[in-house]
Amino acid sequence: MSRIGKKPVAIPQGVKVEINGTTIKVTGPKGTIEEKIHPNITVKVADGQVVFTRGSDEKFDRALHGLSRALVANAVTGVTTGFQKVLQIYGVGFKAQLTPAGLTMQLGFSHPVEVKKPAGIEFEIWDDPVLKVDKSKGYQTNIIVKGISKQLVGEIAAEIRDLKPPEPYQAKGIRYQDEQIRRKAGKTAATASS
Repeated sequence: MSRIGKKPVAIPQGVKVEINGTTIKVTGPKGTIEEKIHPNITVKVADGQVVFTRGSDEKFDRALHGLSRALVANAVTGVTTGFQKVLQIYGVGFKAQLTPAGLTMQLGFSHPVEVKKPAGIEFEIWDDPVLKVDKSKGYQTNIIVKGISKQLVGEIAAEIRDLKPPEPYQAKGIRYQDEQIRRKAGKTAATASS
């Protein structure tokens, strides 16, 4: 048995789980998520828990077993508490602003960069002048990407980070919160030490 797949998913109070064939619909205080489950996996709701069983011990079915459980567990978490990713913008003059359509960001290009907000995603911004990259560098801006779908939140956060990934010399760009950037010595530092 899959160690993840055999764990039942507890249904919290205020969350409703409906099974219709291979579709599982999870409804909670924050919204509704539908997940498609492969026909090789059997899903049942019993005693306030969602239980998953697989048809065989083949490698494909074993992989689907844990995947199906993880998708439904993420849906239950999403409709109760939601998911979020925090991105930090480092660099002098780099900033982000909320607009009705999404975000407008200044990232050192000759033009502002627009990010459209898809359905089910919310953006928040706050500037924290206390946290600096370096004593002489600019302030950081924090962008919070929130939503009920873990996959969509992660995808939108990755798209925003790809607009200006952190460069290794001065670490300017967009990074995830607590992401460690591998730094390189500049050319002058490299020649001075040799």
